[in-house]
Amino acid sequence: MPPATANARVPDAPSLLQAYVACATARGRANKSFLQGARAFLARWPEPQEWADEPLEVRLAAGSSQWPLLNFLMFWGHLQPGYDYLVERKLSALWREMPIGPWGAELRRYQAAAQALGYGPRTCAGTASQIAARLLIQTGRPLIELTEQDFAEFEQAIAERERRHGRSFKHYRNALYAARTVIYHLGSGAEPLAKASIQWRWSWERHLEGVPESLRVSFVRYLECCVGTHRRSTVSHMASRLAHFGRLLARLDPDLTSLAELDRQRHIEPFLHDVAAARHRFTGAPLSASERRDRIFVISRMLSAIAEWGWPEAPGRRLIFARDVPRLPRALPRYIPPDADRRLVRALESWPNRLRADALLLMRATGELDCVHEVPGQGAWLKVPLGKLDTERMVPLDDETLALVDRIVANRSPGRPLRHPRTGRLVEFLLTHQGRRLSLYTLRDELAYVAKAAGLGVITPHQLRHTYATALVNAGVSLQVLMQLLGHSTAEMSLRYGRLFDATVRADYERALVLAKERLGPVIPATPAVAMTSNWQELPVIKARLAGGYCLRTPAQGACPYANICEHCPNFRSERTFWPILATQRADTQALAADAEARGWGDEAARHRRLIEQLDRLMASDQAS
Repeated sequence: MPPATANARVPDAPSLLQAYVACATARGRANKSFLQGARAFLARWPEPQEWADEPLEVRLAAGSSQWPLLNFLMFWGHLQPGYDYLVERKLSALWREMPIGPWGAELRRYQAAAQALGYGPRTCAGTASQIAARLLIQTGRPLIELTEQDFAEFEQAIAERERRHGRSFKHYRNALYAARTVIYHLGSGAEPLAKASIQWRWSWERHLEGVPESLRVSFVRYLECCVGTHRRSTVSHMASRLAHFGRLLARLDPDLTSLAELDRQRHIEPFLHDVAAARHRFTGAPLSASERRDRIFVISRMLSAIAEWGWPEAPGRRLIFARDVPRLPRALPRYIPPDADRRLVRALESWPNRLRADALLLMRATGELDCVHEVPGQGAWLKVPLGKLDTERMVPLDDETLALVDRIVANRSPGRPLRHPRTGRLVEFLLTHQGRRLSLYTLRDELAYVAKAAGLGVITPHQLRHTYATALVNAGVSLQVLMQLLGHSTAEMSLRYGRLFDATVRADYERALVLAKERLGPVIPATPAVAMTSNWQELPVIKARLAGGYCLRTPAQGACPYANICEHCPNFRSERTFWPILATQRADTQALAADAEARGWGDEAARHRRLIEQLDRLMASDQAS
C-alpha cells in the first residue's frame, strides 16, 4: 500500500483494519490483544489523523495494545502523529517493520549516503531511525524534498521536549545536525548548519544576566551597533566583558542608573583593580595580560564610541586612559623545537586517521589550510582566503606538499559544495569530513592526541604556523617574503620571527666574543697546568701580591688592571696594627719584582716597584702621624 499524501484519499476504518490484520498476520504478529486494541482505536478515531490533533498527553496515553496499529499507520504513511509525539516515542519496532514499507528504499538510501560521507554503522543507523525515519513519517515526502521548515519544526519539537522534562536532549540535537548534512548531500535544499558555539547563539540579554536593567539597555544597544562591523564571535566576547563590568557596577553602586553617572574614582578605578586581581573561573590562575587588556579596552572603546555618537548616557569626560591599559609582554613565537618537530611529523605520518593527520601535515608544510591552484609555468600554489588578518595571499607548494594534498583529496568525504561562511558562495572545500568542513577544534583535539602519543607536551595548531615561519627564517628568507607568506599587514608582526634567530646578532656576538678572548686571553683553569708544589712566587705566570692573598694570570691574559688598586687609591688608609701585613706584602712584592726582572718582564717589574714605593709611603705616613 503506497504512503498517504495530502491529496490522496484516506482509507476508511474497515479498510485500515483489514490492511493491518493482513500485515500483522503475514508477519506472525497478530494476537487477540492487539486486534482488540486496534478495533477500539479505530472505533474512537475512524479517521486516524484526527487522533494526531489530540493533546500530547492523550496521544501518549495510548496503551501498548494499540502501539502495533499506530506503528503500522505511521510506517505505511496513513498517520502523521506530530513531531512532539515522535520525539517522545522510542519506536522500537521501526527497524523490524519500516524497511518493508513504502519508505524502506528511502531509509536504505539515507544509510548508504551517510556511510559514503564517513559516518560509522552505529551513527548511520541511529540518525536514520531518530531523524530520517521520523521526517519521512511526519512529512510524507522523500528526503530530497524536505525544506528548512521541516527541520525547524523538528528542532522546535526537541526544544519543547527539553522544556517539558527540564533537561537537555543533546543526542537528538546532534543526530538532527548530522542527518541534516546527509540529507543535504542527497539533494535536499536544506543546507547544513554551521556548528557555532552555544554561547554565540545566546541573546545579548542572556550574556548580560546580573547587569542592572538600566545599564543592560545601553549595553544591548551598543552591541547591536557593533554587529554590523564585527563578527558575531567578536561581539559575543565583547558582551562577556561588558557583563563583568556591569555586574561589578551593580555591587559597587546599586543606585547607578546611567553610564552618564560614571565617576573615575568611584567606578573606574575599582574596576581597574578588580581586573588586575581577577582570576580564571576554571583554573583559578591570574588572568593573562591580554585578557586584562581586552577587558579594559572593551569598556574604554564603548565609552568613547557612545560619546562620539552623541548618546545622552555618555559620560561627560574621558574616564579611561592609555596608561590604564597593561602592556603586553613581547613574547617570541612558540615554535616547535627541531627534535620535537621531527617526532611529531613521524607520528602524524603513521597516524591512523589519515584525513586529519594529513591536514595537520599540510598546515606544518605551509602554515595554512585551504584550496590549491595550479599555475602554468609557476607551479602549484595554496590560496589562503580572507581570514583573521583580512589578507588574501598565495603560498607556493613543493612536490612533497602536493603529494600530501593528493592524499587529502583521496580521503576527503564526497558530496555537494558547501556554503562559504564569509562570501555565501557554494565552494568545494579541500578538507571535508562527514559532509562538513573539518573544524579547527577537531584538528586541535587530534593534534593533542598525536602529541601525547609521541611523548610530547601540549602543541597547538598555531604552533605549526610558528614552526613553518621559524624554518623559513632559519633558511634566510627575507622579511618581505615572510610577510607575504604569513599574510602579515605590518613588518612589526614579521619581525617577531626575526628576533628568534637573528643572523646579524649572531655575527656581531661571535665577532665581539673573539675580540674579548683576544684581549682577556684564556682563563687560568681551576686546577693549574703548572705544578703548585713549588713557591708560587716562582711560577711562570703573571703574579700580584694582595693584602689577603695573591693573584695568578696566564701570560696571554696580561696583568690585571685592577690588581692592587686599593693600595694606590688616595682614600686608602692604614695604621700601625696593619704594619706586619704590609711588611709581608712588601717583601713578597720585592721578590716578585726580582722574578719579573729575571724573566725579562720589564713592565711587570715596574708595576711591582710602584707598589713597593706606595707601601713605603703608607707606612712612613702612618709613622709620621
